[in-house]
Amino acid sequence: MVMEYRRLGQQELEAFIELRIRQLREEGATEDLDLRPALLDYYMRHMKDGTFVSWLALDNGRIVGTSGMSFVEKPPYFGCPTGRMGLLSSMFTDPDYRRRGIAKELLRRVVEEARAYGCGTVQITASDMGVKLYGAFGFVHNGNFMQYKL
Repeated sequence: MVMEYRRLGQQELEAFIELRIRQLREEGATEDLDLRPALLDYYMRHMKDGTFVSWLALDNGRIVGTSGMSFVEKPPYFGCPTGRMGLLSSMFTDPDYRRRGIAKELLRRVVEEARAYGCGTVQITASDMGVKLYGAFGFVHNGNFMQYKL
């Protein structure tokens, strides 16, 4: 099997969105809401301004793995003197393709994108399944992360 890797383009956006929704469902989301229009709007705007990038893994033209990185900026702090941060998302590999190094390669590519953008840190809210991958890559837990839902 020879996997093809390439950056997400508009031509793959519909399939990418379907996989994002599949990922969210697999992680336990049960809301009955059509996210497609909001996801399409988000990805179109942020791909255009360069604040979202994704790498895809394809097998014979079929997307079997995805990754995503959103770039945000906040006031610089000692742990991130640039203030630029990468927010990792959309890490998904089709179950039939797991344990083959695809997610690791996709992760490597989006982390390189964050480095090139000037990010000082990359963060993710990891699923139970992803913790091992991210830990092996060098991510560490940050016990200070908290969230307030509006």
